[in-house]
Amino acid sequence: MIRRTLLAAAVLALALPFCLAQTTTHKKAAKPEPTEPELAEYIRGELLALSPSDGINDNTEVSYNADTKVLTVTGPQGRCETNVPALNANTPVWDVYDPSDTYRTREKLLRLTLVSVSGKTARTCYDQQGRVNSLMPTNRARFLFSESHADETPGFQDKMAKAFKKLIALTGGSPEKDLF
Repeated sequence: MIRRTLLAAAVLALALPFCLAQTTTHKKAAKPEPTEPELAEYIRGELLALSPSDGINDNTEVSYNADTKVLTVTGPQGRCETNVPALNANTPVWDVYDPSDTYRTREKLLRLTLVSVSGKTARTCYDQQGRVNSLMPTNRARFLFSESHADETPGFQDKMAKAFKKLIALTGGSPEKDLF
């Protein structure tokens, strides 16, 4: 019995360094990068789940057309179609927007703004009757989220900006570049 115990201990002592060496040199398989449909669905889901609910800035429907690379956000005032490859991945800007007016206090919104690459149209907005809204700037796209809901999601701004940057690159747009 003692001989078996000593033999087992000797085998374990010889095998342990080999097993430890394998675990430190063999790394886990790299996590696959998300695909264009996966990124579009993530962005769509977050726009709907974290939508403002003030009756004016709501994201009532969000869709992505993989053929045209257009992300459409529909709300009570109409819809905006964002040409994803036209967006500049180096320019995501987050700000807090207060849509309150003199008659009504509204929830503050978290707004992501992306500008277009020079010479390209970032978005086209339409009113409820389907007419182009010429008052909306076409050189930037804006996406609205409920600030209070977004604050409940850890790392939300970083994840959303990263998702947009990757989607822009996958759709043929300019990938993010380290300019400085």
